[in-house]
Amino acid sequence: MAEPVLGEGVVVGEGVTFGENVVVHAGTVIGDGCVIEDNVVLGKVPKLARSSAAAGRPAPPALQLGERVTVCSGAVVFAGARIGDRAILGDQTYVRERAEIGPDTVIGRGSCVDNDVRIGARCKIQTMVYLTAHSLVEDDVFVGPCAMTTNDDTMSRHGPDYELKGATLRRASRIGGGAVLTPGVVVNEEGFVAAGALVTRDVPPRGVVLGVPARVIRDVPDEDLLENWR
Repeated sequence: MAEPVLGEGVVVGEGVTFGENVVVHAGTVIGDGCVIEDNVVLGKVPKLARSSAAAGRPAPPALQLGERVTVCSGAVVFAGARIGDRAILGDQTYVRERAEIGPDTVIGRGSCVDNDVRIGARCKIQTMVYLTAHSLVEDDVFVGPCAMTTNDDTMSRHGPDYELKGATLRRASRIGGGAVLTPGVVVNEEGFVAAGALVTRDVPPRGVVLGVPARVIRDVPDEDLLENWR
């Protein structure tokens, strides 16, 4: 098996295993017991357009992987990201700079966690999800396959002072497959978004919404609350 390509100052904990063709960029910290599968790139430095609002920022700090993190084949994880203990990043996942992923969270195959996204503990982010920049995902959230969040109402027709607003997914909320959330939408605690919904307004706590545009149809029943499924 080929040795990984390690940049300057990389720290590798005890019991770490590497697959084939792994590249680890300078300064990356890999915690004990991590599994890094084939064709993974860790600590990639972002290349930003000159028009990007972040173009003038200093370089991000080093990537940090906690203990027993699994990074599956073909994943790219940027410098400045922080990955919590026992998290799993599925095949071909893409985690941008300054993203934070909490312990025991699973990111599905081909999903993108954009820059400055914060994800809590024990979340399940399914296949081909896009979490846009400046989104917040609290603990125990479920996001179904191919769900999408957005953060720019102007679609890039704005000045430098415009504030991008991602989605906020409160604790134990659930987002169905193929749902689309418009910029700044909040899905409150235990909110439920049906598959294929277009969410243009905040979802109340325990609210069940569906349709295009999404509307509230009922509350999540008591028996479906997270406390009954621990």
